Amino acid sequence: MSTPQDRPSSPKQDNIDIEKSVPTSLHSKTSTMDATPRAESFHSNDDMPKDQYLSGLKLITVIVAVSLVCFLVLLDQSILSTATPLITTQFHSLPDVGWYAGAFQLSSAALQPLTGKLYTHFRIKYTFLIFLFVFEVGSLLCGVAQSSLMLIVGRAVAGLGSSGLMNGGLTIITVVAPLEKRPLFTGMALGISQLGLVSGPLIGGALTEYTTWRWCFYINLPLGALVAAAVLPLHIPDINILNEKFGYVLIRKTIPELDLPGFALFAPASVMFLLALQFGSAHTYSWSSPTIIGLFVGAGATGLIFIAWEYKQGARAMIPGFLLKQRFAYSSFIYSASLMSALATASYYLPIYFQAVTGASPTMSGVYLLPSILSMMFLGVGSGALLSRTGYYLPWAAAGGVIMCIGNGLLSTFRPHTSTGTWIGYQIIVGVGRGAGAQMAMVALQTLLPTKHIATGLAAMIFFNNFSTSIAIVLATTIFSETLKSNLNKYAPSIDIDAALAAGGGAQAVRDLVPGGGPVLDGLLLSYSKSIGTVFYMCVGFAVLGFASSWGMGWGDRRRQLKATKNRR
Repeated sequence: MSTPQDRPSSPKQDNIDIEKSVPTSLHSKTSTMDATPRAESFHSNDDMPKDQYLSGLKLITVIVAVSLVCFLVLLDQSILSTATPLITTQFHSLPDVGWYAGAFQLSSAALQPLTGKLYTHFRIKYTFLIFLFVFEVGSLLCGVAQSSLMLIVGRAVAGLGSSGLMNGGLTIITVVAPLEKRPLFTGMALGISQLGLVSGPLIGGALTEYTTWRWCFYINLPLGALVAAAVLPLHIPDINILNEKFGYVLIRKTIPELDLPGFALFAPASVMFLLALQFGSAHTYSWSSPTIIGLFVGAGATGLIFIAWEYKQGARAMIPGFLLKQRFAYSSFIYSASLMSALATASYYLPIYFQAVTGASPTMSGVYLLPSILSMMFLGVGSGALLSRTGYYLPWAAAGGVIMCIGNGLLSTFRPHTSTGTWIGYQIIVGVGRGAGAQMAMVALQTLLPTKHIATGLAAMIFFNNFSTSIAIVLATTIFSETLKSNLNKYAPSIDIDAALAAGGGAQAVRDLVPGGGPVLDGLLLSYSKSIGTVFYMCVGFAVLGFASSWGMGWGDRRRQLKATKNRR
């Protein structure tokens, strides 16, 4: 592969000058849409050779494989929520509980931005399969873990592998599917993947209850092998045309493009920041302790150095500055991060409501999530299909934000005696909002970014998603703990607050706090439900932020863009 400096300028190739690849409507302050980006003004976002696209059975195989991998990645983030109590009992490791999720998030976030560069400069298929192999190794380590430490190491390895799977899968969809079919296939992949996030508690509860918690990790092994077997024989087009075989010469030419010094600065900054959040939320250290303060200061100082380095690197930066300068790009990042933060928070606290407040088992608490799961999946796929007809993605994004705002507001009203019909209906509303907006940020990036920058843009989006959800979960935990203390003092003052916090969200553990039941138990359950409701107020805030940011994503009409693309061909 030749470096950008070596490639000759050509109308059919991406221009190395990033500014030349940005539509004039983004630069003009006198645009009739106030510099709102329009999809049809971009002429380089569908520059893949037409004969490189897959069709028929090959295309279906790739889409199903990518969807399955994305499902496994998000499933891995939530499947432990119902298995953790048994794991901590077996390993006698309650203080380590935060690390079972934290190790995965830390390693994934540290490597995430670099993965976009790897997909841009190396073979997409083999890069994807390498990340899948690392993810599988991590899952195997977790499944055979004989100690809490071994489980944490396995989670960290799995996180490294997962860092390149979501954006890799979505990049594959971009290069194998023609422009007019991308919304449908992207909607399918995202709908199925987010199904993994919200169905994780159900699957984890069933596996833990009827087999063993180790199958929460073993499940990845046969499915991952199936994906590898399906993808390996197929030809996956690459973003950059590689005329050289993989070897020393190619690596030597590519390394300067990877911004490894930027990665060396970014990784410790993100790890220190997330460690501070992890230690603080798990009460390992108090928020005012020198350890927490030191980690935050170290993260801030390293982060500032990273920003300065990235600014100096320009187009070669790990997160290119032009992405953060364009309104459609940063608006898409904010929108996607907001919706994912609301979704991740709900996926943690709805099962707690059903178990702690209504007394459902881990398996049934997952079953009770089906209204939101199915409605989200239906709208996720349906919005992708309809987008090809309606053309504009912004109305879907804005509507998704509004409906999620209403839905999360309704979820905040759940109480111990909320009827079945009510919680089903409210979940359907929030699921419709999630599905309507799920893929729109990605569609905006796929529409307005040149092909060679899509992998980097998707990697940045997924990084911001992971980073924001990590923060959201910490905020939700803090909000829940503090409001539970306040509500217990008000509705069940005889309950020991420390005992209530230690009980967690299990149905039996909560009821064991009041063996005799009666009015005290009613007050305890009301305290739990009101505290969970306060968490959903935060989800409303995320939905409002998503709605506000959606208006910066641009009034791109994919129908006009598709027509212009066909005319150029």
